[in-house]
Parts: sequence; structure tokens; C-alpha cells
Amino acid sequence: MSVSRDLSKRYRVDNGRKFRLKDFDPGDSSGVKSKRVAEKELPRGVEQLSDLQDKLYAQDRWAILLIFQAMDAAGKDGAIKHVMSGVNPQGCQVFSFKQPSVEELDHDYMWRANKCIPERGRIGIFNRSYYEEVLIVRVHKEMLERERMPPSLVTKNIWNERFADINAYEHYLSRNGIVIRKFFLNLSKEEQKKRFLKRLDEPAKNWKFSASDVAEREHWPDYMTAYEEMIQHTATPHAPWYVVPADNKWYTRLVVAAAIVDALEDLNLHYPIVDRAKRKELKAARVALEHEGRHH
Repeated sequence: MSVSRDLSKRYRVDNGRKFRLKDFDPGDSSGVKSKRVAEKELPRGVEQLSDLQDKLYAQDRWAILLIFQAMDAAGKDGAIKHVMSGVNPQGCQVFSFKQPSVEELDHDYMWRANKCIPERGRIGIFNRSYYEEVLIVRVHKEMLERERMPPSLVTKNIWNERFADINAYEHYLSRNGIVIRKFFLNLSKEEQKKRFLKRLDEPAKNWKFSASDVAEREHWPDYMTAYEEMIQHTATPHAPWYVVPADNKWYTRLVVAAAIVDALEDLNLHYPIVDRAKRKELKAARVALEHEGRHH
């Protein structure tokens, strides 16, 4: 995938201290001439991803965790569907985190995500994640009350404490061979409006629309502040964020594919090397198979 390294580097944030959301244009598509070029390029990236995933699965040492966060209609589902289309389903697990259940609210907020961490050799995908705890829960404070934490622990420092805990958790995972890549699909408010109207206009897309989607738009500035601070506090070299332009779906998918390919290529994956005893065993199996018909 010729454009991959340059493409993914452009949107990678691995030190959030100087990050400003306004520096990232949701409509950017630089480095790719047109939609037609992107749609021709993506299958090559998917093919590369498929080959690397096969080695990841066979080697059984590393795991990959891909986290997708975005405002509604940013194209998370479509990006996951198109980019992972060539991956062996046995080696990939997708988890969508919806509103927490009663059981989940009775546990710490990491509990439900922790159960879904991919095992070695697998790619795990979180469609939304524990980051909702510093996004929607931050914008809608009443959700924090539902978590029934001891009141003395809910202080004005709670968001910074959650950032610190998330960083520690991701450090722990990375030290155990779980490679984390996080994607914020950066959609403009105008493009979201267009996509919502399209969902209303097309009967086949009506099911995707919810009245709460429009209500959430009223909180747009609060969400943008929450996203900006989230990236400022949790973008690290071992768990970088990719602030991916999301106004052009064809470009979003190409950038996401490029970043995943890069992450896998950096692992120097290869098929397991067979030792002498195993080679002897394989040789004996070949001899047995080749002589099989001669005894009848």
C-alpha cells in the first residue's frame, strides 16, 4: 500500500500535550487525488492486512486492540466493515459497547471492556469503549450518578483520575503484548447534519436514526471539548490516537487501513519456524502418506 506510512503518520497523535482539535480538518483528503484512487487503493490495503493478520494468528504472540470513537454518523461501522472485509473471521472479534446494563453498572467501569480484550493472535475491535466514561458520562453528569460510586470519590478531579487510570491500563496491556491503536473519526457538524437527513430520506436507513441523535447535537461544543481533552491526556507512544478526517468516508477507510497495516508491519510478524524434531515428524508423515496406497 504505497500511501500507507505517510497517510497514517499525518493523523497520528502520540503526545497529546500540544494537541488542538482545530488543527485537524474533518474534510481533509490530502495525499489522495480522488475517491476513485482511494477505492482502488483500499483493496490493496485490505489484502495486505489479510496477509499480516494470518501471520499474527499463526505466530500467536501479539494481540491488536483497535478502538473506535466518534460522534453519531461518523462512519465507525462502515470503516470497520470495509477495512476488515478481508480478515479471517476466526482471527477477529468486534464488540459494540452500548448503554451499560444493571450488572455492568454494579462493577467498575473497566469491567465490561476487560472481559473483551483480545487473546494472542487476534484482532479485537471496540466500537465505542471505556472512553465513553470521559465522553458521554462527562457531558451528561447524571450518568455518573447511575454508577453509584461512593460520593466521596466523585470529586472535581474525577476526569483527570480517569485519564490517569486509562493510561495505566493501556500501559499494562501494551506491556503484555497487546498493541493498541485508537481512532477518533473526526466529523464536522455540517456533514453530520447531511448524513442525518439522508437517514431520514432513505427508508432503508430509517432504522439507523434515533431522536436522541438530534438532541445530542445540542451538546456538540461540550463533546468537542471532551474529545480534545481526552486526546490531550491519553495519546501516548504505546497507545496513540489517530484523528481521522471523517467527512469523506472513502478517505476515512484508507487512513484507518493504513494505520492498522503500519501497526502490524512494525511487529515483524512471521509464520512459526519449525524445529528439527518437528521437521523429522513431518518427514515421517510424508513417508507414511506416500506409502499409504501401496499396501492395498
